[in-house]
Parts: sequence; structure tokens; C-alpha cells
Amino acid sequence: MSHRHTPPGQHEHEFEAAHGLPEALPAGERLLWQGAPDWRALAWHVFHVREVLVYFALLLGWRALDVGLAGGGPGQALLALLWLTPLAALALGLLGVLAWLSARTAVYTVTTRRTVMRVGIVLSVTFNLPHRQVDGVALRPRANGRGDLALQLAPGERIGWLHLWPHARPWRVRRPEPALRCIPDAARVGALLSQALAERPLAPLAAAPAAVARPAARPDTALA
Repeated sequence: MSHRHTPPGQHEHEFEAAHGLPEALPAGERLLWQGAPDWRALAWHVFHVREVLVYFALLLGWRALDVGLAGGGPGQALLALLWLTPLAALALGLLGVLAWLSARTAVYTVTTRRTVMRVGIVLSVTFNLPHRQVDGVALRPRANGRGDLALQLAPGERIGWLHLWPHARPWRVRRPEPALRCIPDAARVGALLSQALAERPLAPLAAAPAAVARPAARPDTALA
């Protein structure tokens, strides 16, 4: 398992041998799936736009109630909310832009022998995860067929959580798990990845491509 960083100002993916891959796949290795996060689902589930929206709605409601209990009229209540509304819009807008950029700059690739994650908004990083170094995969289903696929790394294999985020399984900081976040048709992709893990070679890969550089609402489903 390896990764390499691309300095700001250099867009290594513009010179990729294949989309999302630093080098062409070697003979005998096939592409099974390639995709990216759905940015709306990423905003909702990863950047917690829903929770922030509820927070500001409660804050605005409390402020309006406070003015009313103090004897103020509707006009005073509206004025009291004016300074909070732009702040709420700014916070939600920033989270939405971050989610869009995170999805737009991410490419997930699953082959018969490895999973490759090219991620990063400012600093582009590609993580090359040979399947012989992955113990299993867990599916967390979400609405409309989307979901997360977390890769459980073998003992001794580790990637820093901050290097991965937001492409990491939530709340696994001590032993981070790379994750394909909010991907469409997650169950089908999970089945493909689980089969690839079951058929993984035990010997080290030859000519492996160099790498470029809240608690769950429901339990994850282990696929392999």
C-alpha cells in the first residue's frame, strides 16, 4: 500500500495513463468499477448539512421566541433574526461547496487486484490499496441505493485518518479505514469488491501501479 502527493499547482491527474489511475493496468488486471461520491449525499451525511440546518433553525426559533416573550412585535423579531440568517446561509453554503469539491476531485477505482482512491481538493493524493492488504469490506447502506464501502486493512497496514478524511469510515480514528463514501449503487459495487477480495492473489502483485499522491444510524454490513 502506498501513496504520493501532488503539490498544489500541479495537476497530476491531467496526465494520468487512465482516468483515476497513475499508470495503465498491468496484464491480467481488469477494471471492475469506477465512480465518485454523490455530492448531495456527501453534503447531507458527511458534512452534516442536515444537523447544521436543524441547529440554525432552532437558534432562529429561540431568538424569535425570546423577542416575543420580551414583549416585542413581529417587526422586532424579524430584525433580531436578520443577523443570524446570513450566517446560517454562509455556513450551509460553505459546507455545500466543500462537499461538491470533495466529490468533484475524487475518483474511486476497483479492479480485480486493488482499490485506488484519487482524492484531494488542493493537494491531490492517490491511495493504492492492493486487495491482499485488505481483510474485508463493510457496507453502510443509505437512501436511494447510495452507501459507503469501508475497507478494513490488514494488521500492520495503516493510513492516517486526516490523510483520508472525508474518504474514511466515521469514528475509526485509531485504526482508520479508507472508505468509498456516498457512492451510487453501493450494494452492487460492494458485491464486486467482495468477490475481488475473495479471489485476491496471496503473493505480492507484480508490476503494481505506483500510487500518486457520529454513530451509525444502522449497523454496517460486512461483505467480506
